[in-house]
Amino acid sequence: MTPEDPEETQPLLRPPGDSAPRGRRVFLAAFAAALGPLSFGFALGYSSPAIPSLRRAAPPAPRLDDTSASWFGAIVTLGAAAGGVLGGWLVDRAGRKLSLLLCAVPFVVGFAVIAAAQDVWMVLGGRLLTGLACGVASLVAPVYISEIAYPAVRGLLGSCVQLMVVIGILLAYLAGWVLEWRWLAVLGCGPPSLMLLLMCCMPETPRFLLTQHKRQEAMAALQFLWGSEQGWEEPPIGAEHQGFQLALLRHPGIYKPFVIGISLMAFQQLSGVNAIMFYAETIFEAAKFKVSPWAGGPSPGCSCLRSFLCMSRVWPLVSVSSPTGLWPSW
Repeated sequence: MTPEDPEETQPLLRPPGDSAPRGRRVFLAAFAAALGPLSFGFALGYSSPAIPSLRRAAPPAPRLDDTSASWFGAIVTLGAAAGGVLGGWLVDRAGRKLSLLLCAVPFVVGFAVIAAAQDVWMVLGGRLLTGLACGVASLVAPVYISEIAYPAVRGLLGSCVQLMVVIGILLAYLAGWVLEWRWLAVLGCGPPSLMLLLMCCMPETPRFLLTQHKRQEAMAALQFLWGSEQGWEEPPIGAEHQGFQLALLRHPGIYKPFVIGISLMAFQQLSGVNAIMFYAETIFEAAKFKVSPWAGGPSPGCSCLRSFLCMSRVWPLVSVSSPTGLWPSW
């Protein structure tokens, strides 16, 4: 099928007529899933206030030198790379909900290991575990949210994923102003623990249940999330087995958003913003900005400035998001 085929443009599960569903639990489910990206952002921003705090730590607490501080910031990306591969395997085999539940475990364990660390290796090990969880959450949460949202709010809820990442970074920066590295790690256990509790009460996505031939469970999930199951249509037989084919890239409705999305991510990463997020406080101190209360150091002004730099990651993506969550047919 081509993107212009009318059967292909119909959503998998659509409301009867043009009326929007009235269910509000979909927002609670989206919030529960978005706590994963919030934890992801907190883990990214954690190293900025934690590294100076660990440098000041007195024995028997672990103390970072230049080499270990560099690894402390960077090792999370190694864990995230492995988590991305693991998340891609989990999301299709274990399901979206179970994948989110599983990714909450390394978040909590990782921050708990950091909080209880007695040497540098425990700190780095905990940081690696949080990176693993970041990779899984960054892949699974958008899939879960997009599959539970009805078209009228799909673009809004989808853009909230990136927004929650930045809010997590902001939370780490502001909390790092008043908390030392141990208590900051304890705080990091909060969002994934809340996600674990909330996701236990949320259903699996209807799309995944239909691909597993569990129609009754899918209809029950629709009733819970959207408030009604009347008029919902099942996908055509075999639709769940339709994979991506390179021939589809010949169609402008597919290759244009694909190229735009890849380009946005490439430019974002090549800008070096991740290095700034990981070592923001260290960078400002090395640049002699700490003398200004609005530039560097553990102050509200420093937090606001660093948060402004990180907020620049999300607004372009939010502003170009389609209100319906659907790509236009260019």
